[in-house]
Amino acid sequence: MSFMERLDKILSNMGFGTRKEVKQLIKNKEVSVDGVTAVCPDLKVDPDKSEIAVKNEPLIYKKHIYLMLNKPKGYVSATQDNLHKTVADLVPERFSHYKPFPVGRLDIDTEGFVLLTNDGALAHELAAPKRHVPKTYFAMIDGEISQNDISVFQSGIVLDDGYKTLPAVLKKSGDGVFVTIYEGKFHQIKRMFKALGKNVTYLKRIKISGLELDPDLKPGETREITEEEQKKLWT
Repeated sequence: MSFMERLDKILSNMGFGTRKEVKQLIKNKEVSVDGVTAVCPDLKVDPDKSEIAVKNEPLIYKKHIYLMLNKPKGYVSATQDNLHKTVADLVPERFSHYKPFPVGRLDIDTEGFVLLTNDGALAHELAAPKRHVPKTYFAMIDGEISQNDISVFQSGIVLDDGYKTLPAVLKKSGDGVFVTIYEGKFHQIKRMFKALGKNVTYLKRIKISGLELDPDLKPGETREITEEEQKKLWT
């Protein structure tokens, strides 16, 4: 579906400066649309169909951005916080003008996959409780995991506030376990193990829906999610 937008707004949203700075670019005849030098900042353009160039460099227009962050400990899943560093602080400058925000939350002392986007519709769908989007974590526990623990996870666990979780998947893996949950209650995985008399000593989210955290992405690093990877968020 195409749409018409003011040229100065398009360029400003793409990080070429404030509206005032963009107007100066146009005044300096450094912007063209479909090969014709632009003279009006308020020119209505369809960025999906027209070729916009700035200083002879073609502009690849994007309305939405989708980022994969490998969150380290010590950061909160928010765009701003008065007490702690936020995941927004880890977003590279080249993406900051999109104003991406985290989808859902990851505890301050939990590492791993955080999805950031400015696509409100996608964020709503992935965070909606009724969708039961699976999220998989790697955890280390200070106790032995029994077959009974696995069975209890499959049945759902009653937490300390009386809430019974949806069925979850618990699998042993070397010196840790993989846990897949289909909801996102506060400190849910830690509380589930606590209900079994065990404590979580390390927790990392490694998968959201069908998309896994890039193993080459170091803690604190962020990269764009490809179109093919975006499709996996819906599986």
